[in-house]
Amino acid sequence: MKVETLPNKTGGQVCLIGRHYPLKIGNRRFHINALLYHRGLRCLIAIEIKNGKFKPEYVGKMQFYLAALDDLERVEGENPSIGIILCKSKDRTIVEYTLRDSNRPIGVATYQSVSNLPKDLSGKLPSPEQIAKLLDYIE
Repeated sequence: MKVETLPNKTGGQVCLIGRHYPLKIGNRRFHINALLYHRGLRCLIAIEIKNGKFKPEYVGKMQFYLAALDDLERVEGENPSIGIILCKSKDRTIVEYTLRDSNRPIGVATYQSVSNLPKDLSGKLPSPEQIAKLLDYIE
């Protein structure tokens, strides 16, 4: 397992464990888009990125991943895994109904693509060169 600390303002609290992280469950292989570890929270963070609107079935898939991570990857002393679903858009009411009875820590957020980095984020995110280096390291 390769681990790379991502630069951030919290002093390197988030580490990238891998992208397209493989999980072998039964006779099948599944892949989590990105798996992180948060040192301060002492837990794994599964990230799933979706290229459209939020769908309720995404939560079922994330619950499956979190259960598998907690059983197969979590080590003694670590807290339960957290899931983050990133979608292009979401309807807040649909998300609330979907997560209402979930017993796992799952968040849903949106993202947007931009061609230029906003000035208030300049210097707070890794440079394209740093990201390329991390991706080369992972592969």
